[in-house]
Amino acid sequence: MNYSNFVRFIATTKILLRLIPLLLGVFIYVPQLQATDGQAGIASAHPLATEAGLAILNQGGNAFDAAVTVAAVLAVVEPYSSGMGGGGFWMLHRAKDGLEVMLDGRERAPLAAHRDLYLDPQGEVIPGLSVNGPLSAGIPGQPAALAHLASLYGRLTLSQTLAPAIHLAREGFPVDEHYRRMASWRLEQLRRWPEGQQQFLYNGEVPEAGYLLKQPELAETLSQMAEKGHDGFYRGVVAERLVQGVRAAGGIWKLEDLDTYQVMERKPIRGEYRGIKIVSAAPPSSGGIVLISMLNQLARYDLGTLSSTQQKHLIVETMRRAYRDRAEYLGDPDFVSIPVKQLIDPDYAAGLTRSIQMDAATPSRQAPAGNPTEGQDTTHYSIIDAEGNRVSATLSINYPFGSCFVVPGTGILLNDEMDDFSARPGTPNVYGLVGGEANAIEPGKRMLSSMTPTFVETEQGVAVLGTPGGSRIITMLLHGILALAEGEGPEEWVRRPRYHHQYLPDVIQYESDALTEDEQQALIHLGHQLKRLDSNYGNMQALMWNRESGAVTGASDPRGLGKAMIQ
Repeated sequence: MNYSNFVRFIATTKILLRLIPLLLGVFIYVPQLQATDGQAGIASAHPLATEAGLAILNQGGNAFDAAVTVAAVLAVVEPYSSGMGGGGFWMLHRAKDGLEVMLDGRERAPLAAHRDLYLDPQGEVIPGLSVNGPLSAGIPGQPAALAHLASLYGRLTLSQTLAPAIHLAREGFPVDEHYRRMASWRLEQLRRWPEGQQQFLYNGEVPEAGYLLKQPELAETLSQMAEKGHDGFYRGVVAERLVQGVRAAGGIWKLEDLDTYQVMERKPIRGEYRGIKIVSAAPPSSGGIVLISMLNQLARYDLGTLSSTQQKHLIVETMRRAYRDRAEYLGDPDFVSIPVKQLIDPDYAAGLTRSIQMDAATPSRQAPAGNPTEGQDTTHYSIIDAEGNRVSATLSINYPFGSCFVVPGTGILLNDEMDDFSARPGTPNVYGLVGGEANAIEPGKRMLSSMTPTFVETEQGVAVLGTPGGSRIITMLLHGILALAEGEGPEEWVRRPRYHHQYLPDVIQYESDALTEDEQQALIHLGHQLKRLDSNYGNMQALMWNRESGAVTGASDPRGLGKAMIQ
């Protein structure tokens, strides 16, 4: 039985089970599953998405139904961050049986892709080719993931959970200042393609704040999904339009690329830090492994006995080592062998820390040129329902507005996730990340990611958190978890000033309030190179469920315009 038939079988079985009492002519009381002894909460990067998700919970949906709605609404109102032309990872916890699984809706390389896709005849990387236009787009995974969520975990139909996004796409939403900044930054590429210009600009310019942005073709594509589920995107008229539009503009998609796309259910990465349990994203995300590696290294030290400069030096050194392993070992687990057990083993971390000197920085090898200063793309949301189901989801189309290419007749803005492969091992991508052979381009392969949706469990309760931010995502999660370990609540996790090191380039990137003048001078004296960022970064969305009271608290990063709501 192929994937689509399996999904249809599950959906049909659900309907038949609901009809059994009627068919038997017997009244059977089925209690409402929505519990009354706990709160529900949603934190997302946009108020409209948060509000739509809570409305679905109030209609009898569970956290997984709300996850479909929030993702779809974000695809409409945050086209610079995520969308149906992109992908992501969904960490799920099902309360009734404790099941924890990661849905891998990551994009795949087209079957016609090859290792040298973005190289010129001399073997040099062609600038911009893996970032702009349809050749930069992987096969989207988000539509398949939402259909999978609805069919196997949700309680409502896709026609119910996609309705808010369809309405917003058809009737429009008001443009805000963040939209204007992102559109201004990608204005040249948005103007390059007629459909992108028509969908996201007004007379070729960035719309004014308050302008009602409508996307009728996207509404129609979402309606196809609401009616036909997975097949409404990956087969039939939408699939044909996608392939025709991509190929006419120079891309290499085939109908087979869409027809064979499947969501993967993967075992999460698990670890522990001073009695705190971590459940995080598995490959092709690098997030869980890198996060656990850093925490395992830090667990060997008593941070409370160190000065603030010593703490920051030590944390940077653990970042350096974990990101070095990311570059060397990580990729798509269906294509390469990854030594997961070794990389998250505390004894392995002990070996990494032996070379850490508290009085000197460990130089990374000479870094190639890169641009690690961006990272405003990607989005995250966290959901807990009253039954205890929870979702932590990080979604992306890579660069802001992805490839900037909208496929004619679909309203689908394509990702440029192909840039997350190693176009040439040792050459940095747009985030300055350097990859190796494990992440080289291959047909049908999923590209390595930094998205890190995470659950954190303590004696007091469970946290659901994650953030956008490109290569800095994982270190933002580290800062948040360290704040949690210190007894701080969600407001502090999302607010805490951030600094980051990713092995290459060999530099500490930091927000303006993350390092004092004295700390800066002390770190330079230890041999670190510093780069103060012009703006803050990240947009963490966090919830905390209290085990004893059932109460939920939440926070949305003040750096963004998101919203956390509790009911």
